[in-house]
Amino acid sequence: MYSEIKNINVSELKRDQATQIIESCVHCGFCLATCPTYQLLGDELDSPRGRIYLIKSALEQNQFSLKSLSHMDRCLTCRSCETTCPSGVEYGQLLEIGRDLMESKRGKLQALYRYVVRKTLLTPFIFRPLGYFYRHSKISSKSVKPKKIDAKVLLIAGCVQPSLAPNINHSIKNILSKLNVEVLETSQAQCCGALDQHLAASSDAMKKVKRNIDIWTQKLESGFDSIISSASGCGVMVKDYPKLFKSSDPYFQKALFVSSKTKDIAEFLATKDLSALHLSEINVTYHEPCTMQHGQELSGLVESILSQFGYIKKTVKDSHICCGSAGAYSIFESKISNQLRNNKIENLNASQPNMIVTSNIGCLMHLQKGSSIPVKHWVELLDV
Repeated sequence: MYSEIKNINVSELKRDQATQIIESCVHCGFCLATCPTYQLLGDELDSPRGRIYLIKSALEQNQFSLKSLSHMDRCLTCRSCETTCPSGVEYGQLLEIGRDLMESKRGKLQALYRYVVRKTLLTPFIFRPLGYFYRHSKISSKSVKPKKIDAKVLLIAGCVQPSLAPNINHSIKNILSKLNVEVLETSQAQCCGALDQHLAASSDAMKKVKRNIDIWTQKLESGFDSIISSASGCGVMVKDYPKLFKSSDPYFQKALFVSSKTKDIAEFLATKDLSALHLSEINVTYHEPCTMQHGQELSGLVESILSQFGYIKKTVKDSHICCGSAGAYSIFESKISNQLRNNKIENLNASQPNMIVTSNIGCLMHLQKGSSIPVKHWVELLDV
């Protein structure tokens, strides 16, 4: 029934973090009402409260059911539970620790499959040609250069976005150029580390995190004002960098510095005069990614920007529920992922929009697979 965990591979830092998070949970069950997998499956072990119990058992008793790994895998890491939780339980952080803890018991074939998928997505020279066949959109406008330079920013390219939807970063550079902001796009190889982290490859994630901190700190110290993210999944990962280090670690202060300078493109534009910009389509429905509303706690920000250009906010049923993309979740848990996507598209289409817009490349690609109308990143509407 149970498999013993021998020599649990979890650092003292992570063990202490996990213990603190577990102790902060009061078992009220509020999270059950907003958890997508619990709503679909009805099994408490597929809820945050149930998974907290599994992680607690693994840490304290050095044992867990082999089925526990499946319950952990079925979590979307949407963090909707964090928005609901009255006790402020940092469930997303705890889940990553739990996944690291249990990964050693994964079957060899399944582990190999996950490894191949992860490396394929994160290795540019492999993914670029593959991404071409799955490309969502091409660059659709001419490049714009700033008339003068009032500020300089670093734009996180993303590991898959340049291949799948190059028009997103192109549009951002054009928009910021019109606002007299110079943009330097990072290398596609400078992955934020999120996919490694979510797939229990924390050592690979930390290598990327430390490399990015070193490179981006140098850029910030050389005159760049901000780090801009257009993929909300990348943005929340970078903002969470400090949580990966002890306060005594030399990287902790550097991580705080990088995190404090990181902004979603919506955060950056919200402080600017946008009168020089225009919106190409106003009859759209906005899908707010989980990493935007729950992870970064920026709910409503994009729609407040779009409303400046005539957009009228549309009420979307269950807008807090994940679309099912969740990084590589749609690959490994396709049945649940597709069910969530179908529900989401039905709700988004209820107002009969001409287009669906969102703030994350994963959501965009996932929704487009099931949508009969175009799905775009919202910034693309401003590049006119």
